[in-house]
Amino acid sequence: VAADGAARRTLGATVARESALVLAGAVAIALIGQIRLPLPFTPVPVTLGTLAVLGAGGLLGARRALASVALYAAAAALGAPVLAGWHSGMTASFGYVLGYALAAVVAGYALSRTADGARRPLLVRLALMLLASAVVYIPGLIWLKVATGAAWNTAFVLGLAPFVIGDVLKSVVAALLPSRR
Repeated sequence: VAADGAARRTLGATVARESALVLAGAVAIALIGQIRLPLPFTPVPVTLGTLAVLGAGGLLGARRALASVALYAAAAALGAPVLAGWHSGMTASFGYVLGYALAAVVAGYALSRTADGARRPLLVRLALMLLASAVVYIPGLIWLKVATGAAWNTAFVLGLAPFVIGDVLKSVVAALLPSRR
């Protein structure tokens, strides 16, 4: 009976800890994503949201970061003002939020330890973080094209070209974060 009670307390403590980490990740993405620079020619603002997702993926791991992104996206879709500029809803840039899920998983892998407990080499971490940043564009551009009715070349001008340099810099910063143990 004593062991059963200890197991329940351990399970309860684990669930509470995991829930707190997921919530903290979602809050971090929402708050850091508020740092933005609106561009007059596109409905997609420059934000630090991608950096927040890369950091959450790297520091929380793929599973927790994916749950954090899911919570963040659900909150936005349900009307909570968590998107850049304290907006909510499934806006023209919501596809990038969906892309955050892919990025979180790749970033989680980038900063995970290898089977022998070693940290991945910096160039490998950087390449994976660049990939994590790039996968955000897949659903982002598709959603932007559908939401605006723009041609593909216009969608690339509105939703990709202005963001590449910033995403490379965010990837470099994220690759330098400490690896999880």
